[in-house]
Parts: sequence; C-alpha cells; structure tokens
Amino acid sequence: MANFLASIFGTELDKVNCSFYFKIGACRHGDRCSRKHVKPSYSQTILMPNLYQNPAYDPKNRMNPSQLQNHFDAFYEDIWCELCKYGELEELVVCDNNNDHLIGNVYARFKYEESAQKACDELNSRWYAARPIYCELSPVTDFREACCRLNSGEGCVRGGFCNFIHRKNPSEELDRDLTLSTKKWLKQRGRDERSVSRSPTPEPTRRRF
Repeated sequence: MANFLASIFGTELDKVNCSFYFKIGACRHGDRCSRKHVKPSYSQTILMPNLYQNPAYDPKNRMNPSQLQNHFDAFYEDIWCELCKYGELEELVVCDNNNDHLIGNVYARFKYEESAQKACDELNSRWYAARPIYCELSPVTDFREACCRLNSGEGCVRGGFCNFIHRKNPSEELDRDLTLSTKKWLKQRGRDERSVSRSPTPEPTRRRF
C-alpha cells in the first residue's frame, strides 16, 4: 500500500494531494482547494508570485509589441543577473497567464538546493519596482510538465486563462547574450558553489528600465 501511495503522489489518482500544485506550484482554488498543497521543505526551485507586472494587461497600456518585448527583456535580464548572486541559475520561467494564481509568476530553478534556500530567505526581505517580493520554495522540478503543451504554437484555446503555465520568452538575442555571459562568469569563478560570494555576477548586456 505504501508503495502504491508513493507511486500516485501528486498525480490525478491522488485523492489527498493536489496534482496541480505539485506540477505547477500554484492552484486556482488556492486555500479553498479540497486537496492538500504540500509545500516542500527543500527544493531547487523558488517561486515569486505576481512579480512581473505585464503592461499588456493594463487597460491604459499604449505600448506596441516591440515596446512590450523590450520592457519584458529589461525585466528578465534584471532578475536573471540578480538571482545569479545566490548561485548557479539553470532556468528562469515567467508566466504570461492572466489568471489570478499565475499572473506574473516568476520561477527560478537553481543547480543546488542551498542556492534556492538562500535566495528564498533573502528575497523575502527585498523589494522590486516599489513592491515587496514574496518568495517560496516550489515543488516544480520539470517545467515540461508545468507548461502548456499547446501554447508554443498559440494553439491553446484558453489563452491567458489556461491553468498550465504559458511561458513568456525573452528575445533570442537576450537569451543568447545571457547564456554566453553566464557561461563566461561560471568559467571565471569555477563551479565551486562556495566561490559565488567572491565573484561578480554576470554583467547586464543592455540598459535596464
């Protein structure tokens, strides 16, 4: 029985624990969910809910698509470079959804659990864009399961109200620049986690907003 319960943990067959929270780290029912949201005591991934304020969802927005992308690129680069202060960052995911439990959510997956814990501890006392940052460890380890598989080709009929993550991507140029600068930074400091505090983080590649 114990083996069976372990095998279905976090799946749709699990009648006790919420499968959506296990996969995505967020659930549309929130505290009203009939199933348990088991918060991890350790994880490589952190979640900062509602951190990205997408101007596209502001009724007063007058930005064109190019300006919106530049706005997001500036945010993405800012967050990436800041998070590198806590350790080796492997993945940064920003939600493009428009539903309450996913809008503006930012996930960051570190190589080491210790880095994620350090980031979580320190970010909870910090602010970004005149708003306090809220940070928690997330159960998400595989974003292939968390992200909507129909969204890549804009084929999801639910659009921004989908309950799976619609990932917002930086421009190809920025993605390439950050990848190269991070590789250079890792090479300079070595991959010893203890050397992070003695080495500067990757330099921003462009002007921030």
